[in-house]
Parts: sequence; structure tokens; C-alpha cells
Amino acid sequence: MAHPLQLGFQDAASPLMEELLHFHDHALMIVILISVMVLYIIVAMVTAKFTDKLVLDSQEIEIIWTILPAIILILIALPSLRILYLMDEIDNPHLTIKAMGHQWYWSYEYTDYDELGFDSYMIPTQDLHPGQFRLLETDYRMMAPVGSSVRVLISSEDVLHSWAVPALGTKVDAVPGRLNQTTFTISRPGVYFGQCSEICGANHSFMPIVVEAVPLKCFESWSSLILQEA
Repeated sequence: MAHPLQLGFQDAASPLMEELLHFHDHALMIVILISVMVLYIIVAMVTAKFTDKLVLDSQEIEIIWTILPAIILILIALPSLRILYLMDEIDNPHLTIKAMGHQWYWSYEYTDYDELGFDSYMIPTQDLHPGQFRLLETDYRMMAPVGSSVRVLISSEDVLHSWAVPALGTKVDAVPGRLNQTTFTISRPGVYFGQCSEICGANHSFMPIVVEAVPLKCFESWSSLILQEA
């Protein structure tokens, strides 16, 4: 999860988020180089003592400052398009989970199992245990197996919501009457926090998302236990 005064992204927990981090570093380096060059030109123009103020045409410099920005845009656009296609790729998921947004909580349904579903409410501050995070912990976490392709179908029953987990590189709007989807593969076990990223009402900041990634055997044991309790 994020830390105070953190400037960068959270550590990647999925291959897609790793691609996003690499693209961010790639684009940021280009922006830094352009900014340094522009700053140098501004300083040079302000401090230089011109001896000849006649404006002369230069065909070469015209060609350079036309072609160079085009090359820079291509270097940014091609990796960006590649990641956009990767984000929309749904390739034979091992598990499908339906996430429904409500005012103000999430409900999850594991469509590959019979009657496996639950509501996920934020734990009030007065009920938190030592080590739990305020405004981020939920009474029931969305469980997912590590190393398996997980598809999440996202919709809403009332207003606009947004299902977002930064460490997994996912952020999908939950629109009433529309079914959106996203997919991710979690690289390592852990607990990953997110929040509704759409201003959905008075309690918008009180509907967190918690995804707990566990090994496949632990996930199967958890699902069997939940089905027995149901």
C-alpha cells in the first residue's frame, strides 16, 4: 500500500502493473530530457549577448524541430498502445468474480461456485484491531489465487462507482445497467488495498476494496469453508 510522502507508484503485484511502471519510467525520462533542453535554451537566450539581431532562415533547424517531436511522440505512443491492448486482453480466465457496487459497500459473487458470495463493508474505526488500517479494512476480503488469471465483472446497483486496486493496475468504472470487466494475475501472496475511485455520494470515501492473494490450495480450502457455512 502507499506510504506517507510517497512520490512514486505502489510496488507492482501483477505483470500488467509492472508494464505500467516501465512505461511511466520511459515517459518520465523523455519528459525530463525535454524539460532540461527547454530550460537550457531559455537560460541561454536570457544570458547570451547578441551581436547580430538579424533573423535568418535555416532550413536545417526547421527540419530538425519538426521531425524530432514526431519521433518523440512515436516513442511514447507505441508502448502506450501496447499496454492499452494488454489491459483489454481477456484470455481464458481461471476464475470469474462479479463485483457489484452499492451505496456504500461492495458485494462479491464467485460465479464458478454455487452460492458463493458475500458483502464487503468497511470496518468502523472503533472496531479496528491493532495493525489494521483505518478506512481501508473490510469485514470480508475478496480472495483470489496467486498465479491464476482472474476476471472481475463489475457493475453497480445504484450510482456510478469505480473498482480500483493500484497495486494490481486495475481501475474499472461500475456503471448501473452495464457490465464492465477487467483481468489480472497476481504475482505473489499478499493483501492489496483499493478504494472506490468515483465520487458516488456522501459516504464515497468509506467503501474500500481489499484483495487477499493466497496460494491455490488455501483458496480452495477457503471456498470450501465458505460454502459449508452457507
